[in-house]
Amino acid sequence: MNVRFPDGTCITASSLKVRQEDNPDRDFGLYMDPAWAPTWDAEMIDWPDFGLPADKETAAGQIIAVFERAKNGERGEIGCIGGLGRTGTVLACMAILAGVPADGAVEWVRTHYDPGAIETCEQAEWVLWFGQFVRFQS
Repeated sequence: MNVRFPDGTCITASSLKVRQEDNPDRDFGLYMDPAWAPTWDAEMIDWPDFGLPADKETAAGQIIAVFERAKNGERGEIGCIGGLGRTGTVLACMAILAGVPADGAVEWVRTHYDPGAIETCEQAEWVLWFGQFVRFQS
C-alpha cells in the first residue's frame, strides 16, 4: 500500500505475504524481518516481532535515512511479516519526520494506513521516544 505523508513524501508499506520480489516501482527497501531476504538495495533493522529494535538509535538513523531518500524522490518500501506492528511503527516515525506531532503519529497511521497498526503499547511508546530523538538531533 502506498502511504502519502502530509509533506507529500510517499512510501510503500507491505507485508511479506504480498511482497513483489521483482517490483519495478522500488528503488530501495527497509525491512524489519530477515524473512524478507531482499536481493535488491535494502537495509534490515534487527527488530523482533511484537518487540522493539535491538539498537534503537541505529534503527532511528535508518528510518531517518530511508525517509530522506523517499523525500528526495526515490521509491522506497518498508515491511515486516504482517505489515502492522513494526511497519506501522516505522510509518508513525516517518509521519513525525513529515510534520505530524509525535503524540498524534500513532493515530495518524491508524487513520491513513490501517486501524490495527502499531500492535503494542511498547511500540507506541517507542514512537514517542523517536519524536524526542528527532527533536534532539535537530
